Parts: sequence; C-alpha cells; structure tokens
Amino acid sequence: MTETADKTADTRTRIDALVGELVDNGDLDSLVHLARLVGAAQDALTDDMVGRLAGLAGDSLDMLDRVNRSGVIRALPAIAAMVDNGDLERITHLARLLGSAEDALTDDMIGRLAGLAADGLALADRVTRSPAVPRLLALLERDEVLDGVAALLEGLGAARAELRATPSAGGGLGEILRLARDPQTQEALRFMNALAGHLKR
Repeated sequence: MTETADKTADTRTRIDALVGELVDNGDLDSLVHLARLVGAAQDALTDDMVGRLAGLAGDSLDMLDRVNRSGVIRALPAIAAMVDNGDLERITHLARLLGSAEDALTDDMIGRLAGLAADGLALADRVTRSPAVPRLLALLERDEVLDGVAALLEGLGAARAELRATPSAGGGLGEILRLARDPQTQEALRFMNALAGHLKR
C-alpha cells in the first residue's frame, strides 16, 4: 500500500508540474481554444456535410490506392530530376507551343499538310522500290566515285568563276586554232574520248 501511495503521489507531482508548464507557456490556453474550435465545428456539421466529407475521404483513399498500384511512385525520382534540370518546364512550353499551333491550323492547312505527307510517302515508296537506288547507293559507297563527284562539282564552280572573270571570246577561226593548241583543250578531249569509250562498254 505504501509503495502504491508513493507512485500515486509521484504521478500527481509530475502531472502538476506538466500542467504548470502548460499554463506558463500558454499551451493550455491553446489546447482549450482548439477543443472549443473542434466542438464548434462538430456542432456545425450536419449529417449531409458528414456524409460528403466521408465520401471525399473515401475518394481520396481510392485515388491514392490507384496511384500506388499504377506505379506512378516509381516515376517520382525521374519527375523530380526533370524539375531540377528544367526539362519539365521545357516540355510544358513545348506542349503549349504545339497546342497553339494546333489552334492556329485551319482545315485547309491541315488538308494541304495531309496531302504533302501522302505525296512524300508515295515518293519514298517509289524510291525504295526502284532497282536503281541500291546501285546508286553502292556506287556512292566507293571512295573513287565520291572523289570524282566532288572533283566534278568543284570543277564546275571553278570554271564558272573563271568564265565570269575573263572577257568573252572574240570568235573566228583564229580563236578556234588557239584553243586547239592549248594543252588543256587536248587533255579535255582525251578525257571525253576515254569517257565515251567507257560508256560504250
């Protein structure tokens, strides 16, 4: 009995000290105000409001359960990383841009774009079915062919620049004889002769 009385007295002492501390720092008044607020809210709630709150809580729990089962939680680290590096904001701006472009498109523009896409697909289909395309690609894979094409294009550009920089030919038999005596003319004729011979094979 004495031990029980001592424990009871010790408990009362601790309770008194705790209550005194709550009174001193104002927490007891805050608890009283909170209890009054909860009581007032409970008195103000009608059965309909309680039912709606219960339904809202049930819907929230159902949504959390669906989110948890869908695996969205596993995507949260990736979403957080996108937020940190600004990718999510850029994706949002891109979505807004696409939405604005979609709103700006008229039916006529959509029809023309669809026709252009159809023509492009038809052209791509014809190109892939043509037997000449694989042969052309095989030729372009050879280094000597690529070097020849590059030299031809560079020569065309240089020749056009040279003709623009020099005066026009005077004409006449003398001009023809001068060109015939030019070594470059003879080399060009030899090249054309060799090319014609290879084309006949």
